[in-house]
Amino acid sequence: MAMLATAAVVHEANGPFSFEDVEIEDLRSDEVLVRIEASGICHTDLVAQRLTPLPAVFGHEGAGIVEAVGSAVSRVKKGERVIISYPFCGMCASCMEGHPYHCDDHMSLGFAGTRHDGSHTIKSSSGPMSGAFFQQSSFASYSITPERNVIPVGADHMPAMLAAIPCGVQTGAGSILNTLKVGPKEGLAVFGAGSVGLSAIMAGKLVGASPLIAVDVVEERLNLAYELGATHVINARDGDVVARILEIAPKGVNFSLETSANEQALNDAIGCLSTGGQCGMVIAPHFGETYPFSPTEIFRRAASLKGIIQGSSVPNTFLPKLIEFNRQGRFPYDRLITTYDFSDINRAIDEMKNGKTIKPVLLMDK
Repeated sequence: MAMLATAAVVHEANGPFSFEDVEIEDLRSDEVLVRIEASGICHTDLVAQRLTPLPAVFGHEGAGIVEAVGSAVSRVKKGERVIISYPFCGMCASCMEGHPYHCDDHMSLGFAGTRHDGSHTIKSSSGPMSGAFFQQSSFASYSITPERNVIPVGADHMPAMLAAIPCGVQTGAGSILNTLKVGPKEGLAVFGAGSVGLSAIMAGKLVGASPLIAVDVVEERLNLAYELGATHVINARDGDVVARILEIAPKGVNFSLETSANEQALNDAIGCLSTGGQCGMVIAPHFGETYPFSPTEIFRRAASLKGIIQGSSVPNTFLPKLIEFNRQGRFPYDRLITTYDFSDINRAIDEMKNGKTIKPVLLMDK
């Protein structure tokens, strides 16, 4: 039987979120109904407003309590606390080979606003609307998600800590640990000191990267990057970034990670590489548009440029690992989090946009 939920709905791109009663459709046999306790906010929730049919319910970093399970669900049961991470089909070659982050259908599963078969999970009095964003739409009091997308965790974990990690933190840390596989004493420059970039800095410290350089334009974030493990910080407003990195590492750094979607930052992330170096990018400048790019510097350095999705992470094993690193005091991602009542979602997004908040997390129960 369908049930009612309160959701933050967007009716036009870049418009405000409005609170509305929506109807959650019946569970399929392989689905889980989660009562959302907390949901992280990510820049993807804003970018997607140009990709997902509107009106829509966004949110893709949900954490909460299992309220009900479909008849075929076996991994979780009612009453368990879970994290909801990114969607994957479970059937394509990449998924079958253990690489769900390379799922053939990751774009449609993330942004189409429907289940894999095109059916809707949410409707209003006006009819079906886009839900199933990242197969969860966690800006709501309840969320339907496939069983394979949930990660069971212990009941003692704070919901805000769980909701902070399924996308941005996972992407930043995973880019360093899983994709680039940075090692001890290997040079790493991270461009952008938001939640993704600072998570990459913490992961770089975890593996002993050196030098470990953070680049941004906000002095407070650079100070935090230094506290979290960066050996050097560079304010890009102060002049030639590549020249200053080469003063620190005369032959260039082994790895760079671009997280800011800034055109100059991507050029600098390539320009600071050593011969044979690797530049990872987690978002593209001018997203969805043609980008004026010359591959000359990549060729000249025999370097590589790699697009990274979700930090090449398998959430069921990687997210518990990050939680354990945090418990040990080795990955203090809690320092990135600012919590907000669900009712303050528009303020939280404004403060994320203007840089006041690094990782906003909505608390639903409050």
